Amino acid sequence: MSNRMNGPSLNRRSFLKASAALGGGLIVSLGPLSTGPLGATDFAPNGFIRIDRRGLVTLVMPQVEMGQGIYTAQAMLIAEELDVSLEEVKIEHAPVNEALYGHPMLGRQMTGGSTSIRAFWTPLRTAGATARLLLMQAAASEWKVDVAACKTEQGFVLNPDGRTRRAYGELVDMAASMPIPPADTITLKQPADFRLLGTSAKRLDTRSKTNGALIYGIDASPAGMKFAAIAIAPVLGGKPISVNQAAALAIKGVKQVVITEDSMAVVADHTGAAKKGLKAAGIAWEDGANGTVSQADILRQLDEQSQENGAVARSEGDVATALSSAAVTIDAVYQLPFLAHTAMEPMNCTVHVREDTCELWVGTQNMSAAKQAAAAVTGLQPEKIIINNHIVGGGFGRRLEADGIAHAVKIARQVQGPVKVIWSREEDIQHGYYRPYYYDRISGGIDQDGRPIAWSHRVSGSSIFARIAPAVMQNGVDPDGVEGAAHPPYKLPTIHVEFKQVEPPGVLTSWWRGVGPSHNIFVVESFIDELAAAAKTDPVDYRKRLLSENPRALAVLELAAEKAGWGKTLPERQGRGVAVQFAFGTYLAMIADVSVATDGTVRVPRIVTAVDCGLTVNPDTIAAQMEGGALYGLTAALYGAITFAQGRVEQNNFDTYLPLRIDEAPHVETHIVRSVEAPGGIGEAATSAVFPAVTNAIFAATGRRVRTLPINPEELKA
Repeated sequence: MSNRMNGPSLNRRSFLKASAALGGGLIVSLGPLSTGPLGATDFAPNGFIRIDRRGLVTLVMPQVEMGQGIYTAQAMLIAEELDVSLEEVKIEHAPVNEALYGHPMLGRQMTGGSTSIRAFWTPLRTAGATARLLLMQAAASEWKVDVAACKTEQGFVLNPDGRTRRAYGELVDMAASMPIPPADTITLKQPADFRLLGTSAKRLDTRSKTNGALIYGIDASPAGMKFAAIAIAPVLGGKPISVNQAAALAIKGVKQVVITEDSMAVVADHTGAAKKGLKAAGIAWEDGANGTVSQADILRQLDEQSQENGAVARSEGDVATALSSAAVTIDAVYQLPFLAHTAMEPMNCTVHVREDTCELWVGTQNMSAAKQAAAAVTGLQPEKIIINNHIVGGGFGRRLEADGIAHAVKIARQVQGPVKVIWSREEDIQHGYYRPYYYDRISGGIDQDGRPIAWSHRVSGSSIFARIAPAVMQNGVDPDGVEGAAHPPYKLPTIHVEFKQVEPPGVLTSWWRGVGPSHNIFVVESFIDELAAAAKTDPVDYRKRLLSENPRALAVLELAAEKAGWGKTLPERQGRGVAVQFAFGTYLAMIADVSVATDGTVRVPRIVTAVDCGLTVNPDTIAAQMEGGALYGLTAALYGAITFAQGRVEQNNFDTYLPLRIDEAPHVETHIVRSVEAPGGIGEAATSAVFPAVTNAIFAATGRRVRTLPINPEELKA
């Protein structure tokens, strides 16, 4: 799974530049036969198509696969325009080069934000179409016919005489010598002509996953590798003050004890010995300034600062006057907790630090940050950092951060040869970058007919952009922090939305599976439900009235309601809840069926989703993301909460940070709206919608409104 460019060196004549793609950076290579990665000593492209003399197409992937199906989806984009079968496309990881592989929407070499299809829909199709045209031109030149009269089919160029054809592999040498087609000669297929896009294609990585051939970061095993178990200061800013090295070294197989400014590791011949040595070391810590931080401190700070004015994200109309004239007003406070990521594959990184290079084997969502972190720790120039990126066993935003890589490199600097650093599940949960705690104040008013005439919403919480990309902040507003709040899909004549940045002490915050929308959709859709109840109107009917000028949102709502059987009578303590959202470029409606037992236990047997994500690539992937996203969000809604005491995270494994069990998993139905709009994102959409769909269903079942997550069964007892 190495992505080092160790193949033969090719000169510029081996590359055919498709300047229309990725702002002039995407290169289509049609070089000679090569079974290894494409050499790139002159320059490296943003993305490759390579076709060898056998006709095998290689796509050098600009994005990272972490379970979302992007290897298959992006290969489908290439295969559609190149006119080859999906089975003829092979995938290779892109090399680390931000200047050439920087994400066109995010600006760095990274994968996240449900953007992999949105960002590469046009560039990769353009690359495929360019390669196809060059192959047609090569064949037309040989046959001395007009290229416009030629056609392609499943890896062949067809002669207009109807009798002759040439395989792509037979044409690559001639195609590689041809001039670059002008951008205005590259014609992409119209949706009506798609033969592959929009069909349910089998995933390219299924076989290697099921037979164990696929290598994750945690599986990397360079020659001579040792194993390290790590313990990180339990309080942010803490440091180790005493370690019983003799006890650790007395464990059979233990080779070394490594101490850094904020961690301690035991290096051994195998993981078992490393873990035993770590336990024997009896490490003591100095907590530092954050050693007294408690959950009560954090909530007190949020409560106090949320009462102060924030930065204005949107303001239309006079909200104060509208509220004063409303027939009914509602004021509410909504709270959502810190959340951990708990990916199946815990944090890990294998590192070999040499005198003049640092080589990493890791699965990361952020190649740019990984290289920067390793360079900062070692003092080496970035070009001396070699990253072998691997498929990722779940990211959810956690692997956008490079702290795990930094810890591993610090340890590896003190170890001869490669060392694999694997975090225990306890370290993984207790040393995360958590989804921020949000504390929202919202007020609304309706007139005599129940229509909303005033809407005021203040979002209070940590800003991730303020930490990692301050330039993105707009007059004090974190755009991600207000996504889903500043521009809800409904017609609201008077609206005022603010963002109040509140940074809690002793806590690191970062991306989760949807950050702003994962809390704002809960607040907005819950409050819309509150207004509907105050207006004594059915929640779906109420939303329909407010979506009269938003046809795509209205369409998904009507489809979900129809498929869910909205309006049918349910037994006592059972309810149906609805949520509508526009986030990540996608329209989604979700309806959840919920039952609440007399002891307050919540069960969700069925979830129905209707989604309009624009033009689709693989419907099976969309359904899978709806299912996975809904279950991920439902886990958080029912159980998810990271809390602090004496500066320490109180949860440490799956007995205290509960996952959804298989017998609790609902049946998830997905209905896709056929659309010709630009593609939207899908990986995070369902996670955001499930919170309010479930809590609104709880209100329908019990008459009790849930404004604080996770759901507390004690408050729902009969």
